[in-house]
Amino acid sequence: MNQKTHIRVPRGSRIFPERPPLSDAEIARRKAEDEAFGKRCREIFNRVYPELVKDCYDWFILIEPDSGDYFIDPDREIARQEAKKKHPTAVLMAMRLNETGTCGRI
Repeated sequence: MNQKTHIRVPRGSRIFPERPPLSDAEIARRKAEDEAFGKRCREIFNRVYPELVKDCYDWFILIEPDSGDYFIDPDREIARQEAKKKHPTAVLMAMRLNETGTCGRI
């Protein structure tokens, strides 16, 4: 039988102390990459939205911005599986075909 060991982490301390904290430059670089990725996905979303929203309102759309491919389905998991078949290592953005493109509550 396996016993669980609980390690108490003091409040305000790092969860993974063996990892060094990120530098300000690295944080800025990651933020810029995320914003560029989001912008490329949003451009594809804005291009296909008018034709898809009529028949597929509130469906999920997963976008792969490098190829411009997108995958739609009412079930998010099915759309993700279709996308991963074609682009197994790609980073995808999930959106909804509604007025805001958001997938949940903000």
